Amino acid sequence: MWHNQGVPGPPSQPRSARRPPPPLDAAALERLALRYVERFATSRGKLAQYLARKIRERGWDGAPADPHAVAQRMAEAGYVDDRSFAEQKGAALARRGYGARRVAETLRAAGLDEDDRAPVVDEARAAALDSALRLARRKRIGPFAVARPDPKERERHLAALLRAGHDMATARRVVNSAPGEVPAPD
Repeated sequence: MWHNQGVPGPPSQPRSARRPPPPLDAAALERLALRYVERFATSRGKLAQYLARKIRERGWDGAPADPHAVAQRMAEAGYVDDRSFAEQKGAALARRGYGARRVAETLRAAGLDEDDRAPVVDEARAAALDSALRLARRKRIGPFAVARPDPKERERHLAALLRAGHDMATARRVVNSAPGEVPAPD
């Protein structure tokens, strides 16, 4: 127990003085991909972006690498499922009160194809009022407010719903609701 006896421990080197990790090769890239998919739910696009970033950071040793091909192999092996990822991500965003526009943008940024995004975005559009009300409850907006807001506060509430990805009609409907009067779905 040298640290309790006042004896200095082994000298630690600053991070910049340490030897940089070796450049990646095909086997190391596969290991990185496997480690990533075991830790995180991801899409092929996000996995390919991660692998490309690692290649830029560490360099490459050998024949040119194709991160998209590695991501495709992971999908074929069943480790990556874009449709399932889209459904899970869309459901999570809807539970937090985000609208269809925000769901669509998040899925697009995750590198999902239109075929995988479309059903989830359609579902988000169908549940627009429910997700807007979830956000309104969390932020105490519209029917969940204590009192009717003044015009400036009303604008802030409207802006919060629009930033969350809700369309103007749904946002106005929620903000214009009197406290305690939850709007019924159409």
